[in-house]
Amino acid sequence: MSAVRTEEHGRILLVTIDRPEARNAINTAAAEGIAAALTELDQRDDLSVGVLTGAGKGFCAGMDLKAFLAGERPAAEGRGFAGIVERPPAKPLIAAVEGFAVAGGFEIALACDLIVAAEDAKFGLPEVRRGLLPGGGGLLRLPTRIPYAIALEWILTGKLVTAREAHAAGLVNRLTETGSALESALGLAQEIARNAPLAIRAAKRIVVESPAWPPEEAFARQAEIYEPVRSSQDAVEGARAFTEKRAPDWRGA
Repeated sequence: MSAVRTEEHGRILLVTIDRPEARNAINTAAAEGIAAALTELDQRDDLSVGVLTGAGKGFCAGMDLKAFLAGERPAAEGRGFAGIVERPPAKPLIAAVEGFAVAGGFEIALACDLIVAAEDAKFGLPEVRRGLLPGGGGLLRLPTRIPYAIALEWILTGKLVTAREAHAAGLVNRLTETGSALESALGLAQEIARNAPLAIRAAKRIVVESPAWPPEEAFARQAEIYEPVRSSQDAVEGARAFTEKRAPDWRGA
């Protein structure tokens, strides 16, 4: 059986880590499966948004230690650990979290753009309690997603954080009833997927890349990404659909 399953919901690609017997821990097959799914998401013009979730009772418990001790490398070429942390997709990706997203599992969620979590979900980077560090992007991403002092406390204590705490800190976009995270994430993805594909991808690119731009170059660099969208057929269709009071027919061109 595959370690990762994919399903299409219109313009949404649902990616499921399917190793519930191992708490969806990441081995080589899971990493390569996630990487392949994200490549498919980016390459296909008929897909706009991805949703990443875990089968069974939890999102992901991080690296599969048994597989690691057996000599497996839980990474994919070009994308790093879990096939995502070093190179997430260019298109928006939503994490749907039930149960737990800890250690590398939390780092996978942080590599996603948005997080939808059930009320009973728990997040955490407990590596310091084991004499280690979160090496899959947790130290790099968490302080950019929530206030610095809160991020540092979570990292240095290795504490488990409730979904409500994560929501209050601004990390979780939507908090749902237990068992409803995936449904809510698909609903959020549908809201995004209704919009123009070129605009969605370009907007994410600007948000992701702009913090590294020199301030004096920011608008010029933004224009390089924005102008092809502004001159696209979809931009014309969006304006026409608005004036004609109808739903737009996006072509992705």
